[in-house]
Formats: sequence, structure tokens, C-alpha cells
Amino acid sequence: MRVLVALGGNAILQRGQKGNAAEQRDNVQKTVDQIVRMIRAGHEVVVTHGNGPQVGAILIQNELGSTSVPAMPMDVCGAESQGLIGYMFCQSFHNTLALEGLSGHEPACVVTQVEVDPADPAFVHPTKPVGPFYTEEAAKKRMAETGEFWIDDAGRGWRRVVPSPDPKSIVEKDVINSLLEKGFTVIASGGGGIPVIRGADGTYQGVEAVIDKDLAGERLAAAVKADLLMILTDVPRVAINYNTPNQKWLEKLTVTEMEALEKEGHFKAGSMGPKVRAALRFVRNGGSRAVIASLEQALEALEGSAGTQILKD
Repeated sequence: MRVLVALGGNAILQRGQKGNAAEQRDNVQKTVDQIVRMIRAGHEVVVTHGNGPQVGAILIQNELGSTSVPAMPMDVCGAESQGLIGYMFCQSFHNTLALEGLSGHEPACVVTQVEVDPADPAFVHPTKPVGPFYTEEAAKKRMAETGEFWIDDAGRGWRRVVPSPDPKSIVEKDVINSLLEKGFTVIASGGGGIPVIRGADGTYQGVEAVIDKDLAGERLAAAVKADLLMILTDVPRVAINYNTPNQKWLEKLTVTEMEALEKEGHFKAGSMGPKVRAALRFVRNGGSRAVIASLEQALEALEGSAGTQILKD
């Protein structure tokens, strides 16, 4: 079975950690240990991942160093984060596979561009906070000088917001599929991919935006013809009435049943909403099954005994 594994932030950085290289390497190793369980069981795995803390740190480093070296735009920062995280995953996969004597699954990281529509409404209404916090005075000065959008982020300070457009297609899909055909374990579309728009002449150009990594993961799953989309996070299942006395964990639901709960407003935009939307898209568009589960129960979720399983009607 070909499985697209979309990893949440806890796969690379845990809450309360500082985010140094040693912590991130350790988290990546624990994640790789779980994925290698799937490979050992005979499954073909394609990996995608988030990059929020990493690209956020790169943006802060850009800001602090901008008086000495030129700051890079967001698309370049996204590429940097893909390389950083991909390197850690590739090294951990290589070492773990070698130690376990599993041949034929060598890892390959593909720095991935994801096409978006320049007419996407998200470009008119930016909503995704990025980078460091500033005072109101400094933020308004930046807005006047650059035309950027800034908001008061929950009273913690002012933060820049950028568009979060819907992903259309994976630019490097042919490269990724060629690697899969040769038996490589591919890590791709990190952080939702580098958002690009395509001109009338077929050329691509990066844009200042952030694509949701689960929605991009669904596009990647479709591009590689995955049998299963597995979204791994830090909770065991999807819940309705989350964190209330009426909380209920969801086990197996059809697309129609899950869509009804989505319409009732159970899945918030900043947390479970994009994961549920990605899972529904995958199954609606021909995927056999989607699963949302905890990282620690990855193989069990793949086998159907853990997580929230979303099935065809």
C-alpha cells in the first residue's frame, strides 16, 4: 500500500522546547522510528511535514540580521526550512534503515513548489500570522513603508499576516513519482510547499504566502496516487465538542457523516479544520481511506485499529 504521511508539528518540535538542533533531531528520530515500522510491514511511504516553528525562526533571524545581510523573501525562507528539515529526515531514515538491515528504501528530500491561483481570494484577505511580534507603532510604520498587512495578534503584539491560498498542484510531481518508481522514500512538499504562481509563458514565480500543509498533503497524495492519506498529530482521534464535558472521540465515519459534522462547526480553522478538509477531499477525489491519528499509533492507525478513519460512503 502506498501511504502519504502528513506529519504535524510535534513530529519535529514538541511544545515547551527551545527548538535547538539537538531537540529537533531527537524528535525527527522518534518520528522516523514510527514510519520505519510501516516500511517494515511492507508499505510504501511518502512523507510531508509542517515547518511553522522552523520558518518562523528563519524569519526572525532575517529580521535581526537585516542590518548586516539582505533579508530573504518568504518563498526563499520556505525553501530553506524544507532543506533543513529534509536533511534531518534523510539522515535519520538512512541511519535507521541501515541499522535495521532494510535495503531499497533510501530517502530523498525534494524541495517542492506548489502552484496556487493568483486570483485566490486569500490574496485579498491575508489571515496567516508569520514572523516576530512588534509594537503597534513599529507595525504601522512597516505597513506604511511596505504595504504589508499587520494585525494585533491576541494582545501579544502586532504581527504580519500573509495569504494562505488553496493549493492547486505539485510542480515537482513527475520528479517525485520517478523517485518512488525507483524505490526511494520521498520527503516532499514540506510546510505546504513553496507557493508559486505560473505565468502565461509557463514560468513560475514565488509569492509571499503560506499554504496549509495538510491541504498540500492531499494534493501530493493525489499526485502520487496514494492509497491512504494519514494525517498524524498530537491527539489520538478527531473529537466533537472538544475539551468540553460533551467531548466525543470519532472512530469510523463515512464522508457524508464527517461532512455533516464539519458543517455543524465542530472543526476549527486553526486546528482540526484543515486536517478534516484534507481528509474529506482525498476520499471524495478517489482515495480509498483517510486517517487522522496520533504519531505514536501510526502503524495501528494504518491497519485500522486506531485514529479516526474516514471511509467512502
